[in-house]
Amino acid sequence: MKFKMAPNSLFAILLRSPWWISIAIALAFTLISTALLPAELRAFGAMGGFPFLVIGAIALRRQWNAPSARQVEAVQQALAGMGWPAFSQALVQGFERQGYVVERLTGAADLLLLRNGRHTVVAAKRWKAARIGEDALQALQQATRERDASAGVYVALGELTPQARRFAEQHRIELLQGPALAQLLRGVSLPSS
Repeated sequence: MKFKMAPNSLFAILLRSPWWISIAIALAFTLISTALLPAELRAFGAMGGFPFLVIGAIALRRQWNAPSARQVEAVQQALAGMGWPAFSQALVQGFERQGYVVERLTGAADLLLLRNGRHTVVAAKRWKAARIGEDALQALQQATRERDASAGVYVALGELTPQARRFAEQHRIELLQGPALAQLLRGVSLPSS
């Protein structure tokens, strides 16, 4: 059984927040414990900040190489101006840099990723659509089942409808947007906007 953290728990929120916030909370535990507790209990009180220190370290590791908001915006502008052949080539290069073997597909899915015996189906042709509905994700889910793939990935610059987001969550379809897309394409040559 795989442990999954509740998306709105304190630690999940702190993982999405800047790393220094968790470190500050850990330091606050230490300072308050030192100031208010008797000498023999200070160490135990300060240990209450340890989980926040761990979360801060995890957040720092995740955020260390993450693209900045400016870089994400630049990538999104460059991608919005690209045609399908150039965009699909950029995706192929990005996935290959992550160690995938990429096979091009036709139909509802555009790419098949192979790594460590796992197959992942990627749908990306509608990446420029302003709003993505549930129908696009249903088509990806069907293609994932037909290919007996372990996962599906939907690439988009636009927003997904609430129904589409729920569908993606229910069927474990990964959404590749914004920072995740910029991270995938880091180091791939894109035309400047």
